[in-house]
Amino acid sequence: MSPHLHAVQVERVWSAGGAVHVTPRTSELMVPCPDCGRESARVHSRYTRTLADAAVGGRPVLIGLSVRRLFCDSADCGRRTFAEQVEGLTVRYQRRSPLLQHLVEMAGVLLAGRGGARLLNILKTPLSRTTVLFHLMRMGLPSAATPRVLGVDDFALYADVYGTLLVDADTRLPIELWAGRDAEQLAAWLRAHPGVEVVTRDGSLVYRQGIADGAPDAVQVSDRFHLWQGLSKRVSDIAAAHRGCLATAVPERETTPPPSHEPRDAADTRARRHAKRLFETVQGYTGTASSLSAMARELGLNRRTVAKYARADSWQECVRRTPPSRSTTLDPYLEYLQQRWEEGEHTATVLHQEIAAKGYGGHYQRVKMAIAPLRRGLPIGTPRERPPSPRQVARWITTAPARRGLHATESLSRLFEHCPELSRTHDLVRQFAAMLDTRDASPLPTWLDQLTASGLSALASLANSIREDQPAVVQGITTPFNSGVNEGRITDLKLQKRIMAGRAGVPLLRQRVILMAHLRRRFP
Repeated sequence: MSPHLHAVQVERVWSAGGAVHVTPRTSELMVPCPDCGRESARVHSRYTRTLADAAVGGRPVLIGLSVRRLFCDSADCGRRTFAEQVEGLTVRYQRRSPLLQHLVEMAGVLLAGRGGARLLNILKTPLSRTTVLFHLMRMGLPSAATPRVLGVDDFALYADVYGTLLVDADTRLPIELWAGRDAEQLAAWLRAHPGVEVVTRDGSLVYRQGIADGAPDAVQVSDRFHLWQGLSKRVSDIAAAHRGCLATAVPERETTPPPSHEPRDAADTRARRHAKRLFETVQGYTGTASSLSAMARELGLNRRTVAKYARADSWQECVRRTPPSRSTTLDPYLEYLQQRWEEGEHTATVLHQEIAAKGYGGHYQRVKMAIAPLRRGLPIGTPRERPPSPRQVARWITTAPARRGLHATESLSRLFEHCPELSRTHDLVRQFAAMLDTRDASPLPTWLDQLTASGLSALASLANSIREDQPAVVQGITTPFNSGVNEGRITDLKLQKRIMAGRAGVPLLRQRVILMAHLRRRFP
């Protein structure tokens, strides 16, 4: 019935009370003493040991094992009697079989307390969440050798409380986890584990100091992702500081359509011109790509967009049909608003009060938005394209030119004509991107000087912080080491923390994160 019962003699199996009962007894074999190792078969007495085993057929299994207590006949041994153990079936002081105990421990590792208790209840092994966590915390952590390449990163436990995670970058397994971001604690761990050659980290001053104190000979690497993230944050700050220039990214709308001698379906709007340009680009493509996906990568377009234009017979088929505007409660009053505007009344509050007296029940804000085109010399009801946000402009600037869409490229071109600061920022960002792409840090000193002389405080402060950590930044640009493994483990750690509803303490979190990583390695 069960492979682990092959070492005993099963005398009886029966079902009662919703459980399967098994009555085996041990064989009359020589058993070594647990202290001196001398074998003995002289029986002192027998007793029944009750063990819980994995369920069979949806019913729990109870094993009533008859075991012997034996004499130790060695005169040099201090133990007079000892109980025999059956390999694969019994463990000292344990009332579960190793198979069931392993199931309980794995449920705790995978699902923690409440989830593990629910699973075990389904498997006919009812345990409380506290018992599941108790057995989880009893499990020993696997021993880890001192890594050659160590990854150090922080994570948020809750609110403003942070922790530190250490990862072996070669095996991609977590090594240690503790609360806080303390330089002395990291230095103490590095002193206790000599032999670390390379340490990857972010730009944290705390970790920089801890590594320098604990492993002064180790090479520190400032991660490329965090360098680019810090630069992107400065670009977003610069775009926010020049918010007034962002409206220039929106093209000026023509008040009257230009005369045209083309047929009725000519490209007389920006959207139609855009569709025609894309159609001609895709249809006249002469590159080396042999598939739509490769063509999309070379043109910097979405694959579905390339497929649509490649299969179309004319660019008119690809023009997005503008749905008719929905009628609103303000429509009956648009002519009156236009008339009053021409008469010289340009105050939205007054206009709202006047049409409210005529029966309009809408909000003042809708009237204000309706007359906004009139302030720009456009007819009332003209749709308005909103200017990009500082975050969107920062994303355009930090995106490689080959990967930008046509709309982003044209918007940036108009924006740079009116804002030289953003144009200068774009040039500096592209210079740093070239250093990362070519793994060449030789232009870094000149680039830092340009940041300082740019006249932009955000870039000047970035230059100062990079100069303080310049050797590690050079290693981050030129070497293949990075914190990608750290970030992946941090993501997994946050998942485990959320599974436990964020209430896990650091010891329990350490136990689950480390054991879970090794379990995935065994059962991918």
